[in-house]
Amino acid sequence: MYPSDFEYAAPTTVQEALELLRQNPEAKVLAGGHSLLPAMRIRLMSPPLLVDIGKLSELKGVRADGGVAIGALTTYHDLEASSELAQRLPVLVECASNVGDPQVRNRGTIGGSIAHADPAADMPAVVLALGAEMKVVGPNGERTISADDFFVDMLQTALEPGELLTEITVPPMPEQMGAAYEKFKHPASGYAIVGVAVMVHRGADGNVSDCRIAVTGAGPRAQRARAAEDALKSGMDVAEAAARASDGLEYIGDISASEEYRANLVRVLTKRALTRAMEQLR
Repeated sequence: MYPSDFEYAAPTTVQEALELLRQNPEAKVLAGGHSLLPAMRIRLMSPPLLVDIGKLSELKGVRADGGVAIGALTTYHDLEASSELAQRLPVLVECASNVGDPQVRNRGTIGGSIAHADPAADMPAVVLALGAEMKVVGPNGERTISADDFFVDMLQTALEPGELLTEITVPPMPEQMGAAYEKFKHPASGYAIVGVAVMVHRGADGNVSDCRIAVTGAGPRAQRARAAEDALKSGMDVAEAAARASDGLEYIGDISASEEYRANLVRVLTKRALTRAMEQLR
């Protein structure tokens, strides 16, 4: 199937892009295109205008100054190749290397994935586990949205009409921090049937003082496994905490996996990810 007819624009500044979005409320933003274009081909989406932001060089690259700031147009390949991320947030490098194939990683962008909010995408789980914030600009200026508030539903985010995601920021991580991403991928598409990202922080007393566990693929959006987080912080071991990881989550069932199968994967992958994260702390 071919997409419906559409217009195309390639702004060269953020303000020009915002003006195009203001004038065309039904337009869609094109970054890498690996999520949007397939949806257009099956007419799941039929925007009258594509606003291609690929020329906005200011939205590309990784900066580190205490925390880490990642431009929305930074490709997965650039995340993989970033020495700053390898040193400060290797879980992001790990996640990027698990996305699709080399062609996808050379074109797909972190911001495109997050803004598209595919329920089986990898990056939403990792930015949620890291407690990242999304910087967006729009008709009313600039604002910041926490990852906990950003993912609303299937293909829906907290972005308002006319807003553009420009940057993902991750706060400074404590020294005693371990993080990992585990994924059970679809053999054809490479998307996550279930993916689990974890971040664990150990306090001065040697106990887990903070933990964030985020799940993708299981339900309509990236979501926190709060029952497992609370269990680990209460002193339970990894196996006991992982056994609670599926509690309280929303699930979807489809031809790839039932709800029950996905729930089991959540528990299995949480145990694997937590085990690796805890090993980093040792």
